[in-house]
Amino acid sequence: MKVTVVGVGNVGATCAQMVAGKNIVQEVVLLDIKPGMPEGKSLDLWEAAPINLYDTRLTGSTNDYSKTKDSEVVVITSGLPRKPGMSRDDLISVNAGIVKGVTENIVKYSPKAKLIIVSNPLDVMTYVASLASKFPDNQVMGMAGVLDTARYCSFIAEELGVSPRDVQALLLGGHGDSMVPLLRYTTVAGIPVTDLIDSEKLNAIIERTKKGGGELVNLMGTSAWYAPGSAAAQMVEAIVMDQKRVFPVCAKLNGEYGMKGIFLGVPVILGKNGVEKVIEVKLNKEEKAMLDTSADAVEKVMAVFDGMNLM
Repeated sequence: MKVTVVGVGNVGATCAQMVAGKNIVQEVVLLDIKPGMPEGKSLDLWEAAPINLYDTRLTGSTNDYSKTKDSEVVVITSGLPRKPGMSRDDLISVNAGIVKGVTENIVKYSPKAKLIIVSNPLDVMTYVASLASKFPDNQVMGMAGVLDTARYCSFIAEELGVSPRDVQALLLGGHGDSMVPLLRYTTVAGIPVTDLIDSEKLNAIIERTKKGGGELVNLMGTSAWYAPGSAAAQMVEAIVMDQKRVFPVCAKLNGEYGMKGIFLGVPVILGKNGVEKVIEVKLNKEEKAMLDTSADAVEKVMAVFDGMNLM
């Protein structure tokens, strides 16, 4: 079984490292447009195999998509970060062209692959990949909810001084300030988090989660990579091992939550077929209103892309 990671910057390389280390596939292909970079990183990871005790073969490719043939899962991290003077519309246009081209090339060689999109703006890039691939809805998804939930859980664990493994949570909506952490579905070893942390501190944790990516950019001068790469790798594992894990991912809605045709973060069952089922949790009026607001924000960005007539 083969997994491909397109774009071997910090996030892509971390994802490849995590997947290889799990020893769950025969081969991980690293593909990038920068000559020598994917070959170098794949060699470096292979040389780490005797130390970290994995058998996964690593293959590097500079823009040769034939080496990705018959991939079970393809993780797409390609794209540019926003630069000074660049508007959101500019970023959408540039990254949409990149994701479109990558997706079309992947489809030529892996028509049954499950696509995990990491490129930003995440929700609309997942939409782009869906249009470009013409794949069934279950085969195309975006990685955001797993990352956002991990940040949320880590902040709660830090506040309580407990293991993050005991924190369970659920976030819905778009990736960014409009995400919707659900306190009613947040527990620590089964104990409602509202019994353990007061509302003021919980609200502060929620706000920190919404701006989690920005906090890291401010600290490091660049985007995060360990947590995003690990989150994508966790999704890969759920698919190739057919784990039927319940994760929040960016998926196309077809009537769930009263929405249709939008790509939004929702809980799903993730298995060998990709998104095997969208789980529709019961929301109260306040939660539904927040989800609707998040959906409106995502739809506006999708509309910007539609207006560019790139497809």
